Amino acid sequence: MKQEASRSASYTVECEDYVHVVEFSPFESGTAESLIAYGGNHYVVVGTCRFQEEDAKVEGIQYKTQRIFHHGIRVDAIGWSPESRLDALPPQIRFCTAASDKKLRLFTSDLQDKDEYKVLEGHSDYINDLVFSPKDGQQIASVSDDHTCRVWDLEGNLKNYFILYSPGMSVSWHPEEEFKLMVAEKNGTIRIYDLVTHQAVLSLTTDQTPLMSASWCLKNTFKVGAVAGSDWYIWDIARSSYPVEKRPVHADRARLFRWSKVNEKLFATTGYPGKMTSQLLVHHLGHPQPILIGSAPVGSGLTWHRTLSLCAMGGDHKLFFWVTEL
Repeated sequence: MKQEASRSASYTVECEDYVHVVEFSPFESGTAESLIAYGGNHYVVVGTCRFQEEDAKVEGIQYKTQRIFHHGIRVDAIGWSPESRLDALPPQIRFCTAASDKKLRLFTSDLQDKDEYKVLEGHSDYINDLVFSPKDGQQIASVSDDHTCRVWDLEGNLKNYFILYSPGMSVSWHPEEEFKLMVAEKNGTIRIYDLVTHQAVLSLTTDQTPLMSASWCLKNTFKVGAVAGSDWYIWDIARSSYPVEKRPVHADRARLFRWSKVNEKLFATTGYPGKMTSQLLVHHLGHPQPILIGSAPVGSGLTWHRTLSLCAMGGDHKLFFWVTEL
């Protein structure tokens, strides 16, 4: 693996709107295509993609918009439900958004003529992240600048509630143990909560702030990663509550951290948007330097494909996709 100069995206898709957030569905869709959703200033678009890396008949990327949902307000976060299936008859798509009006919106669609959405209200400040329970998709957890983590059912009823010591930045659900929820706070604290006892069972901290993003490694759930200040941090919670590794990464502060879905040594970080080009760095734990440096004009959002070493970012009227070769 050689150190690379900054390179442009492997593939791009043109979009109608500025893209604030983009999310591949982390769940099996039931067909060969991957579900992807992106959110702009007024819309959420759900599409499907297929890449030449997984299908020799595809040249580059095959992208198709499946449905455009009018949102009416800026989209800040998107979470996919495991109940989204393209092989059902009719297909069912379910996802939830957080918007700049401090509300969650739960969308359900058959991609034909039945679109429904429900508003979940309760947060009193900006919502920074949300996630569905991964087994059955019957609950949604969200974290906000209002110093709370809330767990809702699909009717919008509050099922669980945690007071935080600072703004909640990231929330992740344990893929196997449904009663475990990881919440990362801006003050540098990451706690894993037990939803049955309402107690924190583990606490991790960074020695820098602000912590902007944290991620639970789904390939190895003993691994937790985060970015705080300009550094990335990795913990192995089976061994210690102290980071096993940390490194300076983005001179202008780091913004997002996401683990690869297919390789427990692979993760990506982004720098802060607002400069003309946003930097995407792909890191491998066995390598001292980033193995890929990508740049996108005012990029935002970051997501990994479910089965490929491929990540995506949004930008100005574009989606950018980078293939990582290992």
